[in-house]
Amino acid sequence: MKEAERTIDTPDEPRGSGPEERPAPAPGDAERAEDADGAVTTPPADGRGDAERSAPAGADATDGPGAASEGTATAGRGRRRIGVLAAVAVTAFVLDLITKIWTVEWLEGREPVQIVGEWLQFEAVRNSGAAFGMGQALTVVFTCIATVVVIVILRLARKLYSAPWAVALGLLLGGALGNLADRIFRAPGVFQGAVVDFISPKHFAVFNLADSAIVCGGILIVLLSFRGLDPDGTVHRDDDEKGDEGDDEKKEQPVAESPATEAPGAATAQGGEPPAEDAGPDDAGPRKR
Repeated sequence: MKEAERTIDTPDEPRGSGPEERPAPAPGDAERAEDADGAVTTPPADGRGDAERSAPAGADATDGPGAASEGTATAGRGRRRIGVLAAVAVTAFVLDLITKIWTVEWLEGREPVQIVGEWLQFEAVRNSGAAFGMGQALTVVFTCIATVVVIVILRLARKLYSAPWAVALGLLLGGALGNLADRIFRAPGVFQGAVVDFISPKHFAVFNLADSAIVCGGILIVLLSFRGLDPDGTVHRDDDEKGDEGDDEKKEQPVAESPATEAPGAATAQGGEPPAEDAGPDDAGPRKR
Protein backbone atom coordinates (compact mmCIF):
# COMPACT_ATOMS: atom_id res chain seq x y z
CA MET A 1 0.00 0.00 0.00
CA LYS A 2 2.83 2.37 0.90
CA GLU A 3 4.48 1.76 -2.41
CA ALA A 4 1.20 2.47 -4.23
CA GLU A 5 0.74 5.77 -2.35
CA ARG A 6 4.28 6.88 -3.25
CA THR A 7 3.60 6.03 -6.84
CA ILE A 8 0.42 8.15 -6.88
CA ASP A 9 2.03 11.16 -5.06
CA THR A 10 5.03 11.38 -7.44
CA PRO A 11 3.82 11.46 -11.04
CA ASP A 12 6.13 10.28 -13.70
CA GLU A 13 8.07 13.10 -15.44
CA PRO A 14 7.71 13.03 -19.20
CA ARG A 15 10.73 12.16 -21.12
CA GLY A 16 12.47 14.91 -22.94
CA SER A 17 11.18 17.65 -20.59
CA GLY A 18 14.69 19.04 -20.02
CA PRO A 19 16.34 21.67 -22.21
CA GLU A 20 16.78 20.60 -25.76
CA GLU A 21 20.33 20.29 -26.96
CA ARG A 22 20.86 21.80 -30.40
CA PRO A 23 23.79 20.86 -32.55
CA ALA A 24 26.57 23.46 -32.74
CA PRO A 25 26.42 25.49 -35.95
CA ALA A 26 29.07 24.93 -38.52
CA PRO A 27 31.74 27.63 -38.94
CA GLY A 28 30.28 28.68 -42.28
CA ASP A 29 26.71 28.93 -40.90
CA ALA A 30 27.74 31.29 -38.09
CA GLU A 31 28.78 33.94 -40.61
CA ARG A 32 25.42 33.91 -42.37
CA ALA A 33 22.48 36.13 -41.40
CA GLU A 34 18.89 36.15 -42.56
CA ASP A 35 17.24 39.41 -43.48
CA ALA A 36 13.55 40.32 -43.27
CA ASP A 37 12.67 38.51 -46.52
CA GLY A 38 14.43 35.37 -45.46
CA ALA A 39 17.30 35.79 -47.91
CA VAL A 40 20.64 34.57 -46.70
CA THR A 41 23.58 36.94 -47.02
CA THR A 42 27.17 35.98 -46.46
CA PRO A 43 29.71 38.71 -45.53
CA PRO A 44 32.95 38.80 -47.56
CA ALA A 45 35.81 36.73 -46.35
CA ASP A 46 38.18 39.70 -46.09
CA GLY A 47 35.92 41.46 -43.55
CA ARG A 48 35.92 44.80 -45.38
CA GLY A 49 32.84 47.01 -45.68
CA ASP A 50 31.21 48.34 -48.81
CA ALA A 51 32.94 51.72 -48.43
CA GLU A 52 36.37 50.11 -48.25
CA ARG A 53 35.66 47.84 -51.23
CA SER A 54 34.44 50.79 -53.31
CA ALA A 55 37.69 52.73 -52.78
CA PRO A 56 40.11 52.66 -55.73
CA ALA A 57 42.83 50.10 -55.63
CA GLY A 58 45.61 52.67 -55.97
CA ALA A 59 44.46 54.77 -52.99
CA ASP A 60 46.83 54.78 -50.08
CA ALA A 61 45.37 54.11 -46.66
CA THR A 62 47.66 56.68 -45.10
CA ASP A 63 46.19 59.53 -47.14
CA GLY A 64 44.00 61.45 -44.73
CA PRO A 65 42.12 64.75 -44.73
CA GLY A 66 45.38 66.63 -44.25
CA ALA A 67 46.77 65.48 -47.58
CA ALA A 68 43.54 66.43 -49.36
CA SER A 69 43.46 69.90 -47.77
CA GLU A 70 47.10 70.49 -48.69
CA GLY A 71 46.46 69.55 -52.29
CA THR A 72 43.39 71.80 -52.40
CA ALA A 73 45.35 74.74 -51.01
CA THR A 74 48.13 74.24 -53.55
CA ALA A 75 45.62 73.98 -56.38
CA GLY A 76 43.86 77.16 -55.20
CA ARG A 77 47.07 79.18 -55.31
CA GLY A 78 47.70 78.19 -58.91
CA ARG A 79 51.09 77.52 -60.42
CA ARG A 80 54.41 79.03 -59.51
CA ARG A 81 55.39 82.34 -61.08
CA ILE A 82 59.06 81.50 -61.62
CA GLY A 83 58.68 82.18 -65.34
CA VAL A 84 57.38 85.70 -64.70
CA LEU A 85 60.22 86.33 -62.25
CA ALA A 86 62.85 85.11 -64.73
CA ALA A 87 61.38 87.07 -67.65
CA VAL A 88 61.27 90.36 -65.73
CA ALA A 89 64.77 89.84 -64.28
CA VAL A 90 66.30 89.00 -67.66
CA THR A 91 64.57 91.98 -69.33
CA ALA A 92 65.82 94.41 -66.67
CA PHE A 93 69.34 92.98 -66.77
CA VAL A 94 69.61 93.04 -70.59
CA LEU A 95 68.28 96.60 -70.91
CA ASP A 96 70.68 97.79 -68.22
CA LEU A 97 73.61 96.03 -69.90
CA ILE A 98 72.80 97.47 -73.34
CA THR A 99 72.49 101.03 -72.03
CA LYS A 100 75.77 100.72 -70.13
CA ILE A 101 77.60 99.46 -73.21
CA TRP A 102 76.13 102.35 -75.20
CA THR A 103 77.13 104.82 -72.47
CA VAL A 104 80.74 103.65 -72.38
CA GLU A 105 80.96 103.64 -76.20
CA TRP A 106 79.25 106.95 -77.01
CA LEU A 107 79.12 109.14 -73.90
CA GLU A 108 82.26 108.50 -71.88
CA GLY A 109 84.80 111.29 -72.35
CA ARG A 110 82.31 113.57 -74.12
CA GLU A 111 79.99 116.42 -73.27
CA PRO A 112 76.60 115.57 -71.71
CA VAL A 113 73.75 115.06 -74.13
CA GLN A 114 70.72 117.19 -73.33
CA ILE A 115 67.42 115.28 -73.56
CA VAL A 116 65.02 117.79 -71.95
CA GLY A 117 67.13 120.91 -71.82
CA GLU A 118 69.01 121.17 -68.54
CA TRP A 119 66.36 119.16 -66.66
CA LEU A 120 67.44 115.78 -68.04
CA GLN A 121 70.82 114.88 -69.52
CA PHE A 122 72.76 111.75 -70.41
CA GLU A 123 76.21 111.84 -68.88
CA ALA A 124 78.70 109.00 -68.33
CA VAL A 125 79.72 108.70 -64.68
CA ARG A 126 81.64 105.94 -62.87
CA ASN A 127 80.10 105.22 -59.48
CA SER A 128 81.94 103.11 -56.91
CA GLY A 129 79.20 103.50 -54.30
CA ALA A 130 75.60 102.39 -54.02
CA ALA A 131 72.57 103.57 -55.93
CA PHE A 132 72.46 107.28 -56.78
CA GLY A 133 76.13 107.72 -55.86
CA MET A 134 75.82 107.02 -52.13
CA GLY A 135 78.61 105.33 -50.14
CA GLN A 136 81.59 105.84 -52.45
CA ALA A 137 84.01 104.13 -50.03
CA LEU A 138 81.86 101.03 -49.37
CA THR A 139 82.16 99.25 -52.69
CA VAL A 140 82.97 95.83 -51.24
CA VAL A 141 80.15 96.08 -48.68
CA PHE A 142 77.59 96.91 -51.35
CA THR A 143 78.87 94.05 -53.47
CA CYS A 144 78.29 91.59 -50.63
CA ILE A 145 74.82 93.03 -50.00
CA ALA A 146 73.89 92.65 -53.66
CA THR A 147 75.08 89.03 -53.60
CA VAL A 148 72.96 88.26 -50.53
CA VAL A 149 69.90 89.88 -52.13
CA VAL A 150 70.27 87.71 -55.23
CA ILE A 151 70.56 84.52 -53.15
CA VAL A 152 67.51 85.40 -51.02
CA ILE A 153 65.36 86.09 -54.09
CA LEU A 154 66.39 82.81 -55.73
CA ARG A 155 65.47 80.89 -52.57
CA LEU A 156 62.16 82.73 -52.28
CA ALA A 157 61.26 81.83 -55.88
CA ARG A 158 60.40 78.27 -54.81
CA LYS A 159 57.33 79.55 -52.92
CA LEU A 160 56.36 82.28 -55.38
CA TYR A 161 52.71 81.99 -56.51
CA SER A 162 51.80 85.69 -56.85
CA ALA A 163 52.29 87.44 -60.21
CA PRO A 164 52.68 90.95 -58.69
CA TRP A 165 55.31 89.63 -56.32
CA ALA A 166 57.05 87.93 -59.24
CA VAL A 167 57.23 91.26 -61.10
CA ALA A 168 58.53 93.09 -58.02
CA LEU A 169 61.17 90.49 -57.21
CA GLY A 170 62.10 90.26 -60.90
CA LEU A 171 62.82 94.00 -61.01
CA LEU A 172 64.83 93.73 -57.81
CA LEU A 173 66.77 90.72 -59.07
CA GLY A 174 67.51 92.21 -62.50
CA GLY A 175 68.73 95.48 -61.01
CA ALA A 176 70.90 93.75 -58.43
CA LEU A 177 72.47 91.51 -61.10
CA GLY A 178 73.12 94.52 -63.36
CA ASN A 179 75.08 96.45 -60.74
CA LEU A 180 76.74 93.29 -59.43
CA ALA A 181 78.09 92.53 -62.90
CA ASP A 182 79.71 95.97 -63.00
CA ARG A 183 81.31 95.48 -59.60
CA ILE A 184 82.75 92.11 -60.61
CA PHE A 185 83.93 92.71 -64.19
CA ARG A 186 84.74 96.43 -64.43
CA ALA A 187 87.84 98.34 -63.31
CA PRO A 188 89.58 98.71 -60.98
CA GLY A 189 89.15 95.06 -59.90
CA VAL A 190 86.92 92.17 -58.87
CA PHE A 191 84.27 93.20 -56.28
CA GLN A 192 85.63 96.75 -56.47
CA GLY A 193 84.44 97.76 -59.94
CA ALA A 194 82.67 101.07 -60.53
CA VAL A 195 79.09 101.03 -61.77
CA VAL A 196 78.30 102.94 -64.96
CA ASP A 197 75.63 105.63 -64.50
CA PHE A 198 74.31 107.92 -67.23
CA ILE A 199 70.84 109.32 -66.35
CA SER A 200 71.39 112.79 -64.88
CA PRO A 201 68.30 114.79 -63.83
CA LYS A 202 68.77 118.36 -62.69
CA HIS A 203 69.42 118.73 -58.94
CA PHE A 204 69.48 114.94 -58.51
CA ALA A 205 72.05 112.14 -58.42
CA VAL A 206 73.15 110.31 -61.57
CA PHE A 207 71.77 106.74 -61.86
CA ASN A 208 71.16 103.95 -64.36
CA LEU A 209 68.37 101.54 -65.32
CA ALA A 210 69.49 98.98 -62.71
CA ASP A 211 68.99 101.56 -59.96
CA SER A 212 65.55 102.39 -61.36
CA ALA A 213 64.57 98.73 -61.42
CA ILE A 214 65.67 98.27 -57.79
CA VAL A 215 63.69 101.31 -56.62
CA CYS A 216 60.55 100.34 -58.57
CA GLY A 217 60.73 96.78 -57.25
CA GLY A 218 61.10 98.03 -53.67
CA ILE A 219 58.12 100.38 -53.97
CA LEU A 220 55.99 97.60 -55.42
CA ILE A 221 56.95 95.26 -52.57
CA VAL A 222 55.92 97.89 -50.01
CA LEU A 223 52.55 98.38 -51.72
CA LEU A 224 51.89 94.63 -51.87
CA SER A 225 52.75 94.29 -48.18
CA PHE A 226 50.30 97.06 -47.26
CA ARG A 227 47.59 95.31 -49.26
CA GLY A 228 48.21 92.08 -47.35
CA LEU A 229 49.34 90.01 -50.35
CA ASP A 230 52.02 87.43 -49.62
CA PRO A 231 54.49 85.93 -52.14
CA ASP A 232 52.70 82.57 -51.91
CA GLY A 233 49.47 84.14 -53.20
CA THR A 234 47.57 84.26 -49.91
CA VAL A 235 45.87 87.44 -48.69
CA HIS A 236 45.81 88.21 -44.98
CA ARG A 237 44.17 91.00 -42.99
CA ASP A 238 45.12 92.65 -39.75
CA ASP A 239 43.81 91.24 -36.48
CA ASP A 240 42.11 94.56 -35.70
CA GLU A 241 39.99 94.40 -38.83
CA LYS A 242 39.01 90.83 -38.05
CA GLY A 243 38.06 91.83 -34.50
CA ASP A 244 35.92 94.73 -35.71
CA GLU A 245 34.11 92.53 -38.19
CA GLY A 246 33.45 89.97 -35.49
CA ASP A 247 31.96 92.63 -33.20
CA ASP A 248 29.72 93.90 -36.00
CA GLU A 249 28.44 90.41 -36.68
CA LYS A 250 27.62 89.92 -33.01
CA LYS A 251 25.70 93.20 -32.93
CA GLU A 252 23.68 92.31 -36.01
CA GLN A 253 22.58 88.92 -34.67
CA PRO A 254 19.18 89.18 -32.82
CA VAL A 255 18.99 87.86 -29.30
CA ALA A 256 16.69 84.84 -29.22
CA GLU A 257 14.39 84.66 -26.19
CA SER A 258 14.40 81.31 -24.49
CA PRO A 259 11.05 79.86 -23.41
CA ALA A 260 12.57 79.02 -20.04
CA THR A 261 13.23 82.69 -19.28
CA GLU A 262 9.58 83.79 -19.67
CA ALA A 263 7.75 84.87 -16.53
CA PRO A 264 5.44 82.35 -14.87
CA GLY A 265 2.47 84.67 -15.40
CA ALA A 266 2.99 84.97 -19.16
CA ALA A 267 0.58 82.17 -19.94
CA THR A 268 -2.06 83.65 -17.60
CA ALA A 269 -1.74 87.09 -19.24
CA GLN A 270 -2.41 85.55 -22.62
CA GLY A 271 -5.63 83.94 -21.41
CA GLY A 272 -4.26 80.51 -20.83
CA GLU A 273 -3.94 78.49 -17.66
CA PRO A 274 -0.82 78.74 -15.53
CA PRO A 275 1.46 75.73 -15.76
CA ALA A 276 0.83 73.07 -13.19
CA GLU A 277 3.45 72.76 -10.52
CA ASP A 278 4.98 69.45 -9.70
CA ALA A 279 3.35 67.83 -6.76
CA GLY A 280 5.63 67.30 -3.82
CA PRO A 281 5.84 64.17 -1.74
CA ASP A 282 3.28 65.54 0.76
CA ASP A 283 0.72 66.43 -1.94
CA ALA A 284 0.80 63.06 -3.55
CA GLY A 285 -2.35 60.98 -3.36
CA PRO A 286 -2.71 57.76 -1.46
CA ARG A 287 -0.43 55.10 -2.63
CA LYS A 288 -1.86 51.90 -3.89
CA ARG A 289 -0.72 48.86 -2.08
